Order: sequence, then structure tokens, then C-alpha cells
Amino acid sequence: MAGLTTGGPNVDVSLLYEINGLARRAPDWIDRAVSVIGDYGVPLALVLLVLWCWRGVRRQEEASAAESFAALVWAPLAAGIALLVNVPLRGLVGRPRPYLQHEGLEVVGGRSGHGFDGSAFSFVSDHATLAMALGVGIFIANRRLGLIGVGLALLEGLCRVYMGVHYPTDVVGGLALGTAVVLVPAPLAMAVLGPVVRVLRGRGRGAVVARPVLGAGVEAGAGEKDLAA
Repeated sequence: MAGLTTGGPNVDVSLLYEINGLARRAPDWIDRAVSVIGDYGVPLALVLLVLWCWRGVRRQEEASAAESFAALVWAPLAAGIALLVNVPLRGLVGRPRPYLQHEGLEVVGGRSGHGFDGSAFSFVSDHATLAMALGVGIFIANRRLGLIGVGLALLEGLCRVYMGVHYPTDVVGGLALGTAVVLVPAPLAMAVLGPVVRVLRGRGRGAVVARPVLGAGVEAGAGEKDLAA
């Protein structure tokens, strides 16, 4: 753990300076764009990707749809769990933000509010954790959209280093944590959520079927009364 808190010359710090150095040479509009993408754009895109995947799953056959729906329910749940796991982990490691230890970094977007909880600790990146958890969760439900989600998570990590608010190892740790929290409990989560999703889908379909049947019965009854009259 101590090695994470020291800032000697190493590959982690070298990559930080190389990637963040791009911000010093880039136009201001690129810095602003990266800041918006890193803080809000990628998380929002992943949420929209989950909704798009949900829309596609509704068209699948019953057997495969239930498992995919369960995966899409598990994805945000796992992302929330991963963020909760990250809270004590950051406090345990206690690694300060890179701009607090290294001079000459271009901090894009300011020095406050970069963590979801406002923490000044850097390891691991909560944005990278959230993004990868959602991306891997989508991948379980839909391979093609999941690859897009994983790609967005990698973009999120790159943005955080570019902005100067995380070391590359903070991002790698976040990606690993998000992946592990989704995949390790996935068999148990699918076993629990699968039957629940099937029951809820069955009730929803039953309600839809009951309405036309009930309407047909009323119309038939009205027809009989008309004939009797």
C-alpha cells in the first residue's frame, strides 16, 4: 500500500505526465470537452446504453429474454455495490490525488468535485469503477452492446488521467474492481434475479392478456342481451 502513496519516478507517474501533458498542448475547447465527457458524458452514455439494451431484450424470445433482463437489472446493482466497496478501499489505501503530489500537472475542470463523494483520495477511480461495472453488466446481456460499454469505460479511464485527477493505476484498479464485482457474484445474482424477472414478466403479460379477454366477455354479454331483447 505504501508504494501507492509515494510519487517516485516510475511508469505510473511517467504515463500520468505523458497523458496529462496532452491537455497542456490542446486547445481549451478540447479540455472542456474531455472534462464534460469524463465527469458526465460517459456515465450518461452508459445509462442510455442500458436502456437501449433493455429495449432490444423486450423483443427476444422468453427463454433468452429472462436471462438478459436479469443481467440488465444486475448491472446497475453491481455498479452501486462496487462504489460502496470503493469507499472503504480509498480510505484504506489513502492515496492523495496526483495534483497534490506532483507539480506541473494540468488539472482540467478544477480540483474539486472529481469523486462521487467529493473524496480527495485517488485510488481507485470511482468513475472507472462505475463505468466498467455497467459495461460488463451490459456485456452479459448483449455482447455487441457490451463491447461498446467496455470501450466507453476505457474512454472514461483515459479521460480521468488526461484531466490530471487520477493515476493510470487508479484507473486500472477501478476497471478491475468494476469487473470483479459484476462477474464474481454473477452466477448467484442470475440465479436469484432470473426467477424474479420471469414472475414479473409473467404477471405483466397476464395483465395484458386479461384485458382483451375481459373486454370480449363484456361484448359477448351485451350481444346476448341484445338478442334476448
